[in-house]
Amino acid sequence: MMFIVPNWPVPNNIRAISSIREGGVSAEPYASLNVGMHVGDSEQDVTTNRVRLARASKMPSAPVWLNQTHSNTVLELENATDEVLDADASFTRTPGVVCAAMTADCLPVLLADEQGRQVAAVHAGWRGLADGIIENAVSQFSGKVMAWLGPAIGPDAFEVGQDVYDEFVGRYLEAKSAFKQSANNDDKFFADMHQLATQALNRAGVTNISRDTRCTYSNPEQFFSYRRDGQTGRQVTCIWMEETS
Repeated sequence: MMFIVPNWPVPNNIRAISSIREGGVSAEPYASLNVGMHVGDSEQDVTTNRVRLARASKMPSAPVWLNQTHSNTVLELENATDEVLDADASFTRTPGVVCAAMTADCLPVLLADEQGRQVAAVHAGWRGLADGIIENAVSQFSGKVMAWLGPAIGPDAFEVGQDVYDEFVGRYLEAKSAFKQSANNDDKFFADMHQLATQALNRAGVTNISRDTRCTYSNPEQFFSYRRDGQTGRQVTCIWMEETS
């Protein structure tokens, strides 16, 4: 099974992966490694896909799945659980607990401290970014934090309205540089999710930032994209700490 292994300078005990859509059992329009249980796919197929991914990536436990609602809520996970929790980011200090963020154009953000004692996974859509989901996640940490930004809809594909532009620029003056006005419509803009997330991380004091800038919208063979397809599956980006002796 293929998946992305983030390239970032984390301590040796930290593991992370980001799935692509290949290697699962789901049928169209969810083909094939859909891990989203809420999108209309067969529950049996999604379960099989989740188990396959966990085994292939040697996760110590099943990911803790979130009911993501584009909030700015961050939950601390003390133990692995089968319960689906309401939040858009999870944080843990417990080795063996797998934090997870599902996406299909939104930006997955992974966080870790330099000592390898704390990790977090963040689902960052535009509303969560505007409302401070990244800053809230970073605030859970003690010590210096590093970040990895995963594949998301790219700056040439993510068209938004005046309301989104106003939401960001009204709160954060520097956000203006992350928007490019559409050549065809004065009320439309193209937004750069990676740049908006980088600005949020910088506001929270994080400067050690790595990126995978592949565009989910323009790579249909590798990624699910809600903006492109509407009814579609979900990728997942996971992070955990191995037990150390």
